Amino acid sequence: MWFKNLQIYRLPAPWAYTPEQLEEALRPHAFTPASSNELMRQGWDTPRPNGGLVHVVNKQMLILLGTEKKLLPSTVINQVAKARAAEMEEQQGFAPGKKAMKELKERVADELLPRAFTIRSNVWTWIDPVNGWLVVDAASPAKADDVIKLLLKAVDRMPLESLRVQRSPVGVMTAWLQDDEAPAGFTIDMDTELRATGESKAAVRYVRHSLEPEEVRRHIAAGKQCTRLAMTWDSKISFVLTESLAIKGVKPLDVIKENESSTRNDEERFDGDFMLMTGELSKLMADVVEALGGEATA
Repeated sequence: MWFKNLQIYRLPAPWAYTPEQLEEALRPHAFTPASSNELMRQGWDTPRPNGGLVHVVNKQMLILLGTEKKLLPSTVINQVAKARAAEMEEQQGFAPGKKAMKELKERVADELLPRAFTIRSNVWTWIDPVNGWLVVDAASPAKADDVIKLLLKAVDRMPLESLRVQRSPVGVMTAWLQDDEAPAGFTIDMDTELRATGESKAAVRYVRHSLEPEEVRRHIAAGKQCTRLAMTWDSKISFVLTESLAIKGVKPLDVIKENESSTRNDEERFDGDFMLMTGELSKLMADVVEALGGEATA
């Protein structure tokens, strides 16, 4: 298993909170399926079948936030309510007013909810108490916020902070492109986005396209700055670094895939892959932070 997107947070290193303590904190907020009249339900689920709420491999912790949401489009509610309103108008001789229509829509929603389709989604979170990382596998900060809010609700006084660095990712990525030189251990790949800082909001995106240094420098000279940059770390992992310090599109390359666990047992394979992932991503994140001037202390 590999996280595809990294929304990164900081814990004290080491974080002296045991898996048993975390399990106990999460248990009151464990996931249970939504009842017939609930639109959504969230809670902590077991990362492995028949396991606990905290899965541990080599001191690394893995937790899972499960969300069950019912699909009840407003267009369906409005369509049924409109048909009911037409029936009422025929019976009473006048159309229902604004207040009556609102109440009618609420009744229709209540009636349709038990028959609505249910969608299940999961968000994985990895906690590295040794090096002080907490990483949410979420493409958007909003999804990561859902996880963090519920985690802070479960774990009293959790010393969690957003990752902050000394130098602006936008400024540093722009400088790498300007100089046509990546930091040690990294290479620049063929995807990037350059965006104007002024009112025009003009943007240029390169997708699987070689970055010609002179062309890129012209865009930078015209006032554009790099907000997304595809890179490869240590010839092992490709990713996209964003202006918000999120690492997206994480993809292990062949050199890592060749070393992935080949055991037959699913549990052993899962644990082997998780151990490999956490070991490599810990080093990747440390090198990204170093390339951005180190962590901000103030």
